[in-house]
Amino acid sequence: MLLLLALQAFAQPTDSLQISLITCSPGPKVYSLYGHTAIRCQNFTRGADWVFNYGVFSFTQPNFIWRFVLGKCDYMVEAIPWKYFLTDYEKRGSSVTAQVLNLNQIEAFRIFYNLIENCRPENCEYRYNFFYNNCTTKARDMIEYSVEGEVEYTPEPNKKSFRQILHEYTDVNPWAGEGNDMLLGAAVDTLLDDRSQMFAPEYMMHYLDGAVVRDGEGNVKPLVKRTDILLAKREMPVELLLPISPLAAGWLLLAFALMIVCIEYFSHYMLWIWDVILLFLQGCAGSLLVFMFLFSQHPSVDTNWLVWLLNPIAFLGIPLVVKAAWHRRKTLWHAYNFTILTLFIVFSPWIPQDFGDIVVPLALILLTRPISYYLFYQRTKVKK
Repeated sequence: MLLLLALQAFAQPTDSLQISLITCSPGPKVYSLYGHTAIRCQNFTRGADWVFNYGVFSFTQPNFIWRFVLGKCDYMVEAIPWKYFLTDYEKRGSSVTAQVLNLNQIEAFRIFYNLIENCRPENCEYRYNFFYNNCTTKARDMIEYSVEGEVEYTPEPNKKSFRQILHEYTDVNPWAGEGNDMLLGAAVDTLLDDRSQMFAPEYMMHYLDGAVVRDGEGNVKPLVKRTDILLAKREMPVELLLPISPLAAGWLLLAFALMIVCIEYFSHYMLWIWDVILLFLQGCAGSLLVFMFLFSQHPSVDTNWLVWLLNPIAFLGIPLVVKAAWHRRKTLWHAYNFTILTLFIVFSPWIPQDFGDIVVPLALILLTRPISYYLFYQRTKVKK
């Protein structure tokens, strides 16, 4: 409350107030790969400078991780002195760009006091949604709500999907991109309208550059007065989860799986422990996907065709495979597994979802198991 009182005293109607949309370029950490957006309020009369940040969260919130998985994570808006905000992004090596808004003082003060109202304890939290309600869309909505007139954006002829935009930012960290591809379903592969593309900070900055405000009398003015680069981007080492790409890892694992097939074929002994490992990992990954599919409020996880390949049914195969290998007898599990995997591989090119790089090698790895058992049965003539 003391902060709110200080902010309210920060501006008087006779002061000279300037509002800017701040865009920070992507940083090296996984959580900063997509950049950031904030709103800066400068009072030249009083020499005060604050930034309102809608991207604040706390790991100390009760059940934070659990709520994040369920898509019920709450973020906050917080006002901090500009110098601290700028220092933080300077350490990350991010560029910081300010688009000074072309506002009259009534509009500027309206944005400022609406931001203060948002910072009140009873108003500061909001339900975060990565695509539709994040730090960028909240800043955009605040500007649109506060200006006198309607904001119009220049249409972008080259429409993209959510996944295509995400890939632009995860190219430097392919494992982060692979994680997105495995969790996000077919809905993120549809082409977006202009407004939906504004979820990404740098895309919002691009759209704001060509935006105009049309008032009730038909008068039009550009929304951005000028653009200032406050910090230049510095190259920083990107935080990588693994030293090789997902595709390379997938093919290496496939080579290992084929080596297992050769060992089994010439030794006349089935390495059922390898089946247990694969089925356990397949079941765990599938359990996560099915849980997200059924219970999470995260956007687009409920349209994920990858549950065809990865699902908890794999757990049922563990005792069947172990028993069959131990008694050297056939099991219908291998026929079922072969059918499901083959159908997925055959029809995957027509499924309207980008599965990422590692999924095809992964499907082939799983397919080596029923094939290996078939070769084993043919060679040893095991009785059913």
